[in-house]
Amino acid sequence: MSGPSIVWLRDDLRLADNPALRAAIDRGERVICLYVLDEESAGIRPLGGAARWWLHHSLESLASGLRERGASLVLRRGPAERVVRETARDAAASAVFWNRRYGGPERTVDTALKTALRANGVEVASFAASVLFEPWTVKTGTGAHFSVYTPFWNACLRLPPPRHPLSEPHEIAGEPRPPASEALQDWGLLPHRPDWAAGLRERWEPGEPAARRRLREFLASDIEEYDRARDEPAAGATSLLSPRLRWGELSPHTVWHETIAAGRGGRFLAELGWREFAWHTLFHFPDLASKNLRPQFDAFPWPPLRPDLLRAWHEGRTGVALVDAGMRELWSSGFMHNRVRMVAASFLVKNLLIDWRHGEEWFWDTLVDADAASNPFNWQWVAGSGADAAPYFRVFNPDLQAKKFDAGGRYVAKWAPEHLSHEPLEPIVNLAETRRAALDAYAHVTRSARNAKDAPG
Repeated sequence: MSGPSIVWLRDDLRLADNPALRAAIDRGERVICLYVLDEESAGIRPLGGAARWWLHHSLESLASGLRERGASLVLRRGPAERVVRETARDAAASAVFWNRRYGGPERTVDTALKTALRANGVEVASFAASVLFEPWTVKTGTGAHFSVYTPFWNACLRLPPPRHPLSEPHEIAGEPRPPASEALQDWGLLPHRPDWAAGLRERWEPGEPAARRRLREFLASDIEEYDRARDEPAAGATSLLSPRLRWGELSPHTVWHETIAAGRGGRFLAELGWREFAWHTLFHFPDLASKNLRPQFDAFPWPPLRPDLLRAWHEGRTGVALVDAGMRELWSSGFMHNRVRMVAASFLVKNLLIDWRHGEEWFWDTLVDADAASNPFNWQWVAGSGADAAPYFRVFNPDLQAKKFDAGGRYVAKWAPEHLSHEPLEPIVNLAETRRAALDAYAHVTRSARNAKDAPG
């Protein structure tokens, strides 16, 4: 008789459409589900505060679902390569399965672990689960990766369609005496002193069951308004599925096929393609969160950082209505409407002239849906330094954006009502002057790139 199978769960906290879990069940031996909190492996980025809150509750939900089906969730903390090997040894496991990750440090860990386990006679297999099309399968005509979204997504759509999702297991043959597990409460993922998560608790219910309900609700009703009103932050027309996808409570395959089955699609599936583009870009550029994707932007003349301006942006005290409303929504709920994210990011980079990396770090800490691909990818898009980047001369005017997308002032009234008083607030910077300064700085980048290109030798 072979030893049990370990399913090493990562950003795939679900039972339905989980290829690694299905492989373990189909193998026919006892199943041990393992989650490792790894904040020690080289290059692995520690989770932000909002993400830790979501992870705690999603793990609680997953553990409950596993118990209902006859299995348990083992929690361990430490560098994943060591912890997974130790767990396999403790359980006398003869197979370890996981779903693939696409960040550089993560792939390094997974490759080393696969080699070490196989050297000890353990069967190892990994599976595609978190993207519709794996990064090495989408190439230009010359075999390179894409740097522009539209041809990238068109190439994806020419490939065989994404596989159909796997069904949810109703029973799992769990190990009667699984390896010792740490207590989730001991991980300190929830905030204390102060407990700033009241707004998150009010807005969100993490976990796979809630994710499935939200997808059904969206496809049954809210998607009707998606194309028309998705840019209006007060309209409630967005899917709110981004944290569900980030934590893998839903697979993109499930979202894709259920959307098509409901007779929907269009712009919503194209947004799923934008998420795909971010992950493919991270696969090819692992330093996406720390380095400009376009090297010529290394010459951008950022002025010395003014902590007072950055703090005002953090706290929603910029004197600009839509920016302040968005930043307060973010702090309260761990979320910000996508249109407002673009406006708030543009204001930081192109009006305050603060390096996009400072904004990316703040969103990483405060967003429940911040992941290693989309967060830096979208910041670089706004800054003009990334793939398919917004043109350098595109500086969002936050006042015009508010008039266009929050004409009735409902969003601002909810999150920054003082801006609707008779006395207009004074912005912390002059929007017209700082726009000109940003354009001058971007022109400097263009000149530097041109001079470098024309230099002899």
